[in-house]
Amino acid sequence: MEIRIVKDSISRKELADMARGQFGDFVKAAVDIEQGIMALGGELHMDEAVTLVEREGSKHERVWGVNLYCDKTGEEFIEFDSMINLKPALGNRSRGVESEEVRVNIREVINKLVAS
Repeated sequence: MEIRIVKDSISRKELADMARGQFGDFVKAAVDIEQGIMALGGELHMDEAVTLVEREGSKHERVWGVNLYCDKTGEEFIEFDSMINLKPALGNRSRGVESEEVRVNIREVINKLVAS
């Protein structure tokens, strides 16, 4: 599947269609919390992160990986789990996102871009 960069909005239906074409119930996303954009549709979060860096000038330290579960809402919609989140130099030593501030920033970007 081609990686799609979302700058304006994407519907839940579009996310669900992407999910069905790949992993079934979720899509992987790389979120640039500085620019407020995200990439979707990659086989790996790293593919999406590299696309953001190459096409949009994103900085690796500002790009975080999540999974979006299309059939869930609230806290269950976003799963903070990706190898690209391992950023020891920034104090993030797990696949999750340890900083509450960064998680808030990620949620804000996703909530802005994903239309209900």
